[in-house]
Amino acid sequence: MHPRETVDRALQLSALGLIDRQVADLCGVSLGAVQKWRTRTRRTTEDEDIRRHRSCPRCHGRKLDFEAYAYLLGLYLGDGHVLLCKKGVYQLSLACCGTWPGLIEAAAEVMATVMPTSSVSRRRHPGWTEIKSYSKHWACLFPQHGPGRKHERAITLERWQREINEEHPGRFARGLTHSDGYRGINRVRRHFNGSDHWYEYPRYLFVNESQDILDLCGEVLDLLKVEWRYSKPNTISVAKREAVERLDEFVGPKY
Repeated sequence: MHPRETVDRALQLSALGLIDRQVADLCGVSLGAVQKWRTRTRRTTEDEDIRRHRSCPRCHGRKLDFEAYAYLLGLYLGDGHVLLCKKGVYQLSLACCGTWPGLIEAAAEVMATVMPTSSVSRRRHPGWTEIKSYSKHWACLFPQHGPGRKHERAITLERWQREINEEHPGRFARGLTHSDGYRGINRVRRHFNGSDHWYEYPRYLFVNESQDILDLCGEVLDLLKVEWRYSKPNTISVAKREAVERLDEFVGPKY
């Protein structure tokens, strides 16, 4: 990399009308370097490098899309993990069932929105697709990461994360439900008047082995004024008609 003074001198000489070869000889640099500086190719690359190294909302104050982050946080707590790779780079990975192509696209889009300076890739596996992105700052945005499974360690949101969820509870609930949740039809059998009668109604289920994450799900449902209960120790159920209709405003079926 050449000193800034050399670049500026070359640009000044070019502005005076000297051809690239003359500028290269006077500055003692290659012809290709002068051409890149004159066409601003190199400067663009330098600006991009600066942008990439100052891409973290927590470290550098870059504006964060709160609505997108709330959704991504829900996806991460359900089916995501953060791995430390080499040279201090972290990989954020989301596992999406292949049955839901819309979810796969939504996960890739929201990941790119939250960290626009990092590319997002997809890797297909039998029955599911991995959405992943690399950045030195994914750990800053998801401080809950750590070794082992989530239900084997404490999952506690930091204050700034809670403030985002309180501002966008519907998006956080959508992320949780799209990861470890389900909206389907429940069939119930009742026996009276000598025969069986079947009733069908929609309901939501959220299943997770982490009590901390279950608590977070219950808290956001309370914020949305959605009535819920535990149907099993690891399962939250939203089954009353008014509650399902309310949650439909923010979540809806996977697609």
